Amino acid sequence: MTVTYPLAWPGVARVRSIRLRQRTVVAATRSPFTGHRQVQVHAGQWWEADITLPPLRRATAEAWLAWIVSLNGTEGTFLMGDTANAAPRGTARFTPGTPLVMGGGQAGGSLTFDGAPASAPGYLLAGDWIQVGSGAGSRLHKVLADADTNGAGEVTVDIWPRLRAAPADNSPVVLVDTRGVFSLPAGTAADWTIDMAIIYGLSFSAIEAL
Repeated sequence: MTVTYPLAWPGVARVRSIRLRQRTVVAATRSPFTGHRQVQVHAGQWWEADITLPPLRRATAEAWLAWIVSLNGTEGTFLMGDTANAAPRGTARFTPGTPLVMGGGQAGGSLTFDGAPASAPGYLLAGDWIQVGSGAGSRLHKVLADADTNGAGEVTVDIWPRLRAAPADNSPVVLVDTRGVFSLPAGTAADWTIDMAIIYGLSFSAIEAL
């Protein structure tokens, strides 16, 4: 059977911990004479993560090992999100509606979509996650400020990272079990430990696949 990327997250054993990192390309210089600084903001913005699994017995560990080995180092990609916060904190947790991108050609650090419940205060709260796109085009964004819907069920959400490509009009916006596409960092491959009690240890890093 041919391996098809991106792989889904293995459906066995929850992770022990996940450490998420924001990466952004911003250069800054400071004048040695005046102390004034100049900042140059570049386009690069992406997520990185370190994932640690709990101690595993072989039956569970082998499912994870087959998954990570099938990535073939940095070649393959997989879908991953914030495993501890699968649902938003806002009212979208209970009444999300059917959110769809409102209008093509959107760019920058905000996204407008409709299909949400009308006049919903706190529909999304700062720190919630949204997903734009699906499959290999899945992109994971963090909400930067509380967002209310208007009387037509429309809402504009400030997000990080910025949109890298304009999502298609009426494409779905995912609010629960959000995922982005990640890979192992360049130069890394699968490795794990097995102790005398046949307990497996596995941890790995991930970087958003752009």
